[in-house]
Amino acid sequence: MIPVKIDPMSITTISEKGMESIVDWFDQHKQSFYTLGRSYLSNQQQMEELFFRSIIKVQKELPRFKSETSFETWVTSKFIDNCRELSEDRSLQASEESEQHKDLFKALDHLQADEKEALLLTYLKGISQEDTAHLLHISLEKMKALLFSGIQSLRKELGSGPFNGCKEFHKDYIDYLERALDRSKRIDFEIHIYHCQDCQEDLATFQDVMLTMINLTETMEDFQVPPDFMENVKVRLAEKEKHRQQKKQKRKRMGIVFTSVIALLLGIGYFTGTFTNLYYTWTEDNQELRAFLQQGLGERLNLEAESGGIKIRIKSAIADEFQTLVFYEIEDTAADNQYVMDYHDGVSVKNEYEIMRRETFTKYYPPDLNLDVNNKANVYQGKLGLLPLSTDNGTIKLKVTRLQKLIHNSPDRNAFRAGTEMEYEFGDWNFEIPVSKQPSIEYALDEETEIEGIKVRFDKLTIAPTATILKYMINNDQPGKRIEFLTLKNLTVNNKKVKADTYGSSFMDHNMDQFTYQTSFDPLFEKKAKEVNVQFKFAHLTIEDPKTIELDASGEYPQSFEYAGTTISIDKVEVGQPTIVVISNYETENRAYESLNFNIVGENGSEFSSTEMSSDGVFVDKNGNKYDMNDIHVAYEEIEQPRYFSTVQNIQLQSDNAGENAIPKWLLIYGYNTTEYLDDAVKISLE
Repeated sequence: MIPVKIDPMSITTISEKGMESIVDWFDQHKQSFYTLGRSYLSNQQQMEELFFRSIIKVQKELPRFKSETSFETWVTSKFIDNCRELSEDRSLQASEESEQHKDLFKALDHLQADEKEALLLTYLKGISQEDTAHLLHISLEKMKALLFSGIQSLRKELGSGPFNGCKEFHKDYIDYLERALDRSKRIDFEIHIYHCQDCQEDLATFQDVMLTMINLTETMEDFQVPPDFMENVKVRLAEKEKHRQQKKQKRKRMGIVFTSVIALLLGIGYFTGTFTNLYYTWTEDNQELRAFLQQGLGERLNLEAESGGIKIRIKSAIADEFQTLVFYEIEDTAADNQYVMDYHDGVSVKNEYEIMRRETFTKYYPPDLNLDVNNKANVYQGKLGLLPLSTDNGTIKLKVTRLQKLIHNSPDRNAFRAGTEMEYEFGDWNFEIPVSKQPSIEYALDEETEIEGIKVRFDKLTIAPTATILKYMINNDQPGKRIEFLTLKNLTVNNKKVKADTYGSSFMDHNMDQFTYQTSFDPLFEKKAKEVNVQFKFAHLTIEDPKTIELDASGEYPQSFEYAGTTISIDKVEVGQPTIVVISNYETENRAYESLNFNIVGENGSEFSSTEMSSDGVFVDKNGNKYDMNDIHVAYEEIEQPRYFSTVQNIQLQSDNAGENAIPKWLLIYGYNTTEYLDDAVKISLE
């Protein structure tokens, strides 16, 4: 293995002299990095881009360098990141330019990515196994396993076939060849090798592959750095620096004009705290994001990636114990299209298992085209809900491979074409998003009220940066009636009202008849809560009201019966395979129930092996107006106090015995469901 040499230039010198020293350092180490880069890329233009990006990245991230590893290992990690990025959408072509080692590079290209990187960094770059393991974020044991499997795979790809030696000694090959095996093990190993022909052949081949990788730089002319290579990189860096200085001078001139105004605002802002608010009022067009930034929650990021003419910009990320909220902007630079991101549908977090809590669920935010910032035909600004962080700080590795296209079918910008296939735009956008978890404020509550005679107790209020969470318990111990779920309308804290999230209520736990829920509201940005007022919206109830109706399979239908103050029709009882029963009630005015809880059984109450149900229904608003649920032009959210009434129930029955007809005997109605809209409110004092 090539030993890592001590850098003649200290990290202190590099930090003090900046870009010039970084370029000089790369110039001194260009051969080993050039060889490593050519293992990923195919031509000089790509290699110049690789060195250019790497030097810029090292300069930008140098203040974050820690002496836990050597400077060269740290630089190599940045270099490898750029290698991956530049080679991601490309089949390796270096073998076509390097006839001498064509088979070797074709074989390397067929290895698993982690095997290939372990081999290249250890034997080509000459980094120690310990540092390579640290660089790849794996254990030393995993590192050794990758080296062995990589060499074994490389041997197979080169046509030498698998190892035939004794498997119990495979783990010792690398340490023996690198003289890292302790004396007693080395003696035992050498005695075994002396008597085992297969292990001798394995070890010889293993050593050949290792030496081929180590000597690759010296044996390949194509891998020698061209004479003008670093000069070309330096020219590009000089042009970039010149452009940066020009922009700096321009900003400086503008700053002189603006200095007096800013000085005044800074003076006021220092004592009143208004400068942050005023600054983001001027500079941030997204009103929702602006509110977070004005409160000092999160920071502007403006991370950008482009693929296929579509540019995605990550504007900011806010994290708390409930979720991680990512604000983004998507611009179609080639056409007037708007796109949104949808998590798990072309959007993923590559390191989700490492930095996020997976016992919860992501929150969905539907597209909002009513925002003023979304009035451009080719730009959309939205937010993406991700899982909460499992650590206080982290870097989210967000990968986007497809975007959903928003298709408008009317002058109304909030309308979408329904009943058609989704349209997507495919590409490759990658981001590393730094984010810190913001703290929440919790208040223990102990307030009880009654809804429809059922006790509801409020247990906890949590004011988090991205949401306000109210936890409550429903005690369904009253006979004959129970609340299946309770929907809250809004929450008022310190006279500031926030509305409940349409998709933000969830079941948490239950114990006997006690069911715990939580509802999410918009963020409050309150430092201290003194008084809370909870406004209810509606309760979905189950009412027990049993009734038994005898069914005569041979009788004539339709037949009707009275239940809960209305007339229900049994339209059909048709015996067969399956047996079909149809129940209907088209009346909705003053009808107590919305849907029935029932079952159909045979003689002596026996249940059938299979019971399938389907239904039709209609939405009815507060004034009795009806809306067809299948009408795509009906917006449920715009219906005033909607209730869904079931009108037709189709039931299919199958007998337990194959070939026999199911004979229904009894219709057992246990009760029904209904919705009650509420004007109730409860006030909770926290003082």
